Amino acid sequence: MIVKLKFIFVILECLIYVNGERIIGAICDDGNFLNHATFDVAVEAASRNEKNAFVSSVVKTSPGDINEAELAMCSLLEQNILGVFGPQTRNTLEHVQSLADYFEIPQIITEPIEILNRNWSAVSLYPHHNTYSQVFADIITMKGWTEFTIIYEGAELLPFLNNIVSIEDLGSGEEVSIKFIQLPGDADYRSQLKNIKVSGSLNYVVICQLKNLLNLLEQAQQVGIMSDEHSYLIMNPDFQTINISPFKHGGSNVTGIRFFDPELKEIQELIISINGKVKELSDNQLTDAIKENGLTLNLALMYDSVMLYTSAIKAMSLEYGGNVTCDSDETWNLGSTVINYVRTNEIDGLTGLIKFNEEGFRTDIEVEVFEVMAHGLEKVGTWNSEDGYTLSRKVIPVAEEEGTDSMKGKHFIVITALSAPYGMLKESSKKLEGNDRYEGFGIEIIEELAKMNEFNYTFDIQTDGVYGSYDAKIGKWTGMMEKIMDGRADFAITDLTITAARQKVVDFTSPFMNLGITILFKKPSKQPPDLFSFISPFSYAVWGYLTGAYVGVSALLFLLGRFAPEEWQNPYPCIEEPETLDNQWTLANSFWFTLGSVLTQGSEIAPIALSTRMAGSLWWFFTLIMVSSYTANLAAFLTVESKFYAIKSVADLSNNPYDIKYGAKKGGATYGFFKESDNILYHKMYQYMDEHPDLMTQTNEIGLERVKNENYAFLMESTSIEYMVERNCDVARVGGMLDSKGYGIAMKKNSPYRQPMSESILQLQEQGKITRMKDKWWKEKRGGGACADDDASSGDAQPLVLANVGGVFIVLAVGSGLAIVCAFFEMIVNVWFISRKAKVPFLEELKAELMFVFSFSGDVKPVRHRESSDTSTDSKKENKEDDEESQEEENDVTNRIPTPSQRSSHSRHVSHSRRQSNASYMAKVRKSSKP
Repeated sequence: MIVKLKFIFVILECLIYVNGERIIGAICDDGNFLNHATFDVAVEAASRNEKNAFVSSVVKTSPGDINEAELAMCSLLEQNILGVFGPQTRNTLEHVQSLADYFEIPQIITEPIEILNRNWSAVSLYPHHNTYSQVFADIITMKGWTEFTIIYEGAELLPFLNNIVSIEDLGSGEEVSIKFIQLPGDADYRSQLKNIKVSGSLNYVVICQLKNLLNLLEQAQQVGIMSDEHSYLIMNPDFQTINISPFKHGGSNVTGIRFFDPELKEIQELIISINGKVKELSDNQLTDAIKENGLTLNLALMYDSVMLYTSAIKAMSLEYGGNVTCDSDETWNLGSTVINYVRTNEIDGLTGLIKFNEEGFRTDIEVEVFEVMAHGLEKVGTWNSEDGYTLSRKVIPVAEEEGTDSMKGKHFIVITALSAPYGMLKESSKKLEGNDRYEGFGIEIIEELAKMNEFNYTFDIQTDGVYGSYDAKIGKWTGMMEKIMDGRADFAITDLTITAARQKVVDFTSPFMNLGITILFKKPSKQPPDLFSFISPFSYAVWGYLTGAYVGVSALLFLLGRFAPEEWQNPYPCIEEPETLDNQWTLANSFWFTLGSVLTQGSEIAPIALSTRMAGSLWWFFTLIMVSSYTANLAAFLTVESKFYAIKSVADLSNNPYDIKYGAKKGGATYGFFKESDNILYHKMYQYMDEHPDLMTQTNEIGLERVKNENYAFLMESTSIEYMVERNCDVARVGGMLDSKGYGIAMKKNSPYRQPMSESILQLQEQGKITRMKDKWWKEKRGGGACADDDASSGDAQPLVLANVGGVFIVLAVGSGLAIVCAFFEMIVNVWFISRKAKVPFLEELKAELMFVFSFSGDVKPVRHRESSDTSTDSKKENKEDDEESQEEENDVTNRIPTPSQRSSHSRHVSHSRRQSNASYMAKVRKSSKP
């Protein structure tokens, strides 16, 4: 009863509070403005004609950052949101879902996900994976495939193949062979595609991310598995948004699906609204973020989800959200009620009818099935959850049925431009006429195509060199494009780039050459030699470790010299039982010994004990390797000249640290690339070129001259730069390619000659003829190969790092450890012998020895001959006599100490005062040990 009253109170409170803001939250971690803009546009659309409008609250986070996603969720909860949308990355989506479960806040999901944490907390508008896979299973069944290969990108996509894989289990009486190929993480799939080709499979089901789909199909075309005997079924619902031009005439049957027709009026209006919102959010930096038919399913689902959820809020007359925060344990009492209402609600959205099953999944969908044809995408059927796949193919146009024979015996006008090496006037002392006047790469391609397709042709020259672009001022195309569209020429061949804008008004063959935009600039200048280049062979880390090894081994030798009994030598060979012993391993001598080894000069000091010899030998081995490595690498540093690169990439050119001017060919495809790009860096470069029209050139040759004579960089296609670099030794290509595109032969829209020409070009590529043509015209003809590639054989010498010489440090460390163990063992053995000979306790003798070693009192050691300290004293008189005897012995030792000149032949010189002090110390020790 109490619970019911509380629930009624909350309902009344919601109804009374009519003037508050109805806030809907969203977390966007897609790395761009598209989801943010779509969400805002949808909320604004849902607020039309509403007295209390909805308010969007969007928090942008880094892609995949769980901590930022959690903070974003907590921030939204403090605003009393009615629900949360997103995020888009899988791991953050699941984390936010758990938070929404805990606080009972409704979450709307538009990303593919197989399961929900709890049945009530979330609603997913993305089609359920079982339903989605059934679409393609029915298409495969309709096509009658008895074998196919599934090409997938990641394991997370496997649930969307459930019903496709189950085709094997159908009792149709005919076995279905299914192979699986997983794509690697990099962008090169040729190895996997070649394996597919070798396997003999002709049918392929492809499921991968949209950003990799175009690259996959291009490489499949290169490998040779996109001919008329191959069939593709593309599972990505956004397949319609990519550029299908390269695959329209390859002969392959390519099938895909879509949830909406991109040409519908409401879709086009939504694209315009989203583009406007993106421009607003990016401070006018991005325009046309979505192309004419580039609306993806996820963005359409975002719009539909907002409309669905707000309709439920309106129906329930909710005016404010759950008053919960991350710091409290409270939950929103109406959360489950809202979710249940959304699940029972149905609307007709952009992606069709939206309704859910009891688990919160969308299982009732309807999609269009289309195929790639020569004239574009053509609808061939529909699929819905009730009726399955229904075929509705149209009649193929007559133009597509024409084959290679359609060109036989015909005469065509081929327009080209005098642009080396694609089209050039032939150098001859004789007067030439007709087609014999021209030569070049493009000219030779047309000659080969004419032989293969048995047609005749006449070349026409575009005298102004304008390839063609749309001029908004006059409202029409210019140059070669205009002549092709008007029918004044049949084909156009030169370094003519296939672009989306040109593809709309003319047709292109398959690319006969692939390329990209890059930078032409002066060759890097040589740097003057460094005054301290002798330091360069080793990195700073290695120099540091080398210094540490020098100090460490020197200190180790000093310590080992004090430990090792054999290093304490009799300073007076004539005296059999000396009172003191000398040690050559003073601290200075230790450092001098190791320094002499490093400098390969040696020293007069030689190790005597096994432990010091071991340490010294390892140090010599260490210095041998280090000095040899240093000498070898120093030679490289002194012989290789470093080069100064003013720019290394387009980012360096954009930042312009050395005031380098840059431009491109006026009205060309390169200039159009920067103009149409939504990349902020490229758009910045376009603004620079647009503001400096004097930096634009009419031809590539003018750009080359400016590069050679000015502080100027020229942006152009990589193939043209390769041609110039082969002949102009003072310029070079800088950086990688900014894009990937191709040169093709242009012809009139919907031309029947596109397919035979494309097939012939592919045949030339497979035979290697186009590659041989390129080598001929780039590296052999017209001065090609004049410039040796000196950058290919030379490079900057690299300093040795710890990874190169770390092994010798390890050997030195291990050897030093063994030397310490050996020295300690020698000392133990020596103490044991002394203790037995002098009949004193071993531990007492060891203690006295260690005390002397670690006292570091000098390099003179008194000899101890003591009896056991346990012997009792006979009388005080005897002690007195011993004191007198000790005093006389001390004086006698002092008188017997030789002068420094008497010991000049000995290498271990010590001062008289130090020896006298140690003699006194020895006498005191002997006195204390007398009974």
